Amino acid sequence: MRNVDAVDARILLALDADPQATTVALADRLGLARNTVQSRLRRLEESGHLKEPSRRVDPAALGYPLLALITLSISQRVGEPTREGILRIPEVVELLVTTGDADLLARVVARDTTDLHRITNHLLEVPGVVRSNTTIVLMELQPLSVRPLLQRHTGPDARRGPVTPEGAARAAPSGARNVTTRQANAQPADTTGSGPGTHSVSLDT
Repeated sequence: MRNVDAVDARILLALDADPQATTVALADRLGLARNTVQSRLRRLEESGHLKEPSRRVDPAALGYPLLALITLSISQRVGEPTREGILRIPEVVELLVTTGDADLLARVVARDTTDLHRITNHLLEVPGVVRSNTTIVLMELQPLSVRPLLQRHTGPDARRGPVTPEGAARAAPSGARNVTTRQANAQPADTTGSGPGTHSVSLDT
């Protein structure tokens, strides 16, 4: 599977800032060809790097403002049927296999504590679930976000914001800036016999 590269990260950051941006708008903003943006987004979706839009929905908007983390110990003799039974409970929005005393960590949403009690009882009724331990989340300080990782992935230029034509000119390669400086400071030299307006410039590599 192809990993996300620096160009992919720039596209994703721009899309994160403006989810409704068109391919043309993203291409103009980033100084990329439209076909490049289109093909890279399609490849990211087909590879599974971009998850489904439903992951962006806040459960509170659906009437589930309460979040709980429930660890579950299961009988290893049951295994997969137990996990399938757990995932049939709609309020279990994420299920992770963990190390430690418990076997699974379930991210559960609920309408209130009474509803959470109901969901917990449903979990304990699943064949193979031995015991559970529930932690209620009081406040979400930092929702899941990979934006800082994408910014790091693009390199130091990522924190400078979207690329504009003016910014692209300022970000020209250092060799090009050296050429401009030397041309500006060079003394006219008639090296070809074509007149005083001709001068030579050495290039740094």
